[in-house]
Amino acid sequence: MAYIHTLADWPRFNWNVQRISDQLAAVRHKQGRLLGQMDRLGFTLRAEASLESLTEEVVKSSEIEGEILSREQVRSSIAQRLGLETAGLISHDRSVEGIVEIMLDATEKFTDPLTADRLFDWHAALFPTGRSGMLKIKVGGWRRSEVGPMQVVSGAAGREVVHFEAPSADRLKIEMQRFLIWFNGITDKTDPVLRAAIAHLWFVTIHPFEDGNGRIARAIADMALARSENSPQRFYSMSAQIRRERNEYYAVLERTQKGSLDITNWLEWFLDCLDSAFDGANHILSSVLRKADFWEKCADLALNERQRKVLNRLLDGLEGKLTSSKWAKIAKVSQATASRDIEELIDLQVLRKDSAGGRSTSYSLTDQQE
Repeated sequence: MAYIHTLADWPRFNWNVQRISDQLAAVRHKQGRLLGQMDRLGFTLRAEASLESLTEEVVKSSEIEGEILSREQVRSSIAQRLGLETAGLISHDRSVEGIVEIMLDATEKFTDPLTADRLFDWHAALFPTGRSGMLKIKVGGWRRSEVGPMQVVSGAAGREVVHFEAPSADRLKIEMQRFLIWFNGITDKTDPVLRAAIAHLWFVTIHPFEDGNGRIARAIADMALARSENSPQRFYSMSAQIRRERNEYYAVLERTQKGSLDITNWLEWFLDCLDSAFDGANHILSSVLRKADFWEKCADLALNERQRKVLNRLLDGLEGKLTSSKWAKIAKVSQATASRDIEELIDLQVLRKDSAGGRSTSYSLTDQQE
């Protein structure tokens, strides 16, 4: 099987400009409208929208690879690093810290050059124990030849189907040098959004690490998109949309890997996915505005800091139902204090008791506060 990295002209990608010009123009227009809309929010709401988008990006990028992270831990880790103390901070695992570090480094320092050492740091952050699951891998360096060909396969043992095979390990140094020179190039006239699509495909094709290539490829694409917007703040999640289209994502990658260096189909898919991601930003914006509206309605209520903290957690998408036991754990208070806090909010018509009673009693925001 001939893969694109074995072709004589690799990596001279080409595409049908006429086929994608209207689509690119529409995406760029929607991107500009979204940024303008967010600009009008003001600093506080804009920071909150960026926090929500980054949380979604980290959670969904990991989910694509089958790793389920706690949304609350991810959000807390990002909030802490962005200095948003009002977000209701909680402790977080090292696995969460690593992917958050990568995403924030990629987007907040989008103007800095992407180097091999920077990628090694990202990889080390992603695998702090030097293992992928129970398998020991090389961390902070290109994959080794002794681990054999880097293949993406599926199917039962003995009946495996090879979807793709990456370049051999002895090619990685020169392949990555070429990629990084292109990525950091300032004279390339390719539209910055198309550069994000190409960077994603190119890096995944090289597959330079023993694991984590997909997550790092998506971080690189986010870095390129930040460059296209000249802004470190993120207001949409490309990974969330890729997660929704995961089957087609892998299918179009496989078709492209087994095709020619004409990547028009890949660019069309990427632009369509990005367009849908912009639409998804409306959900994030609605959530942020809902939270702002909630606190505006509660402005005259005498709430204590515990109540504000737990209500913020509830507004941010608390995992599971809110119970008095969960309240006590979040606020670090006794069960009796938690019950008093909740009863006060019920009296103020901020919370209501859900229909299920007894030991499973839980609470939700009232209709007036939703």
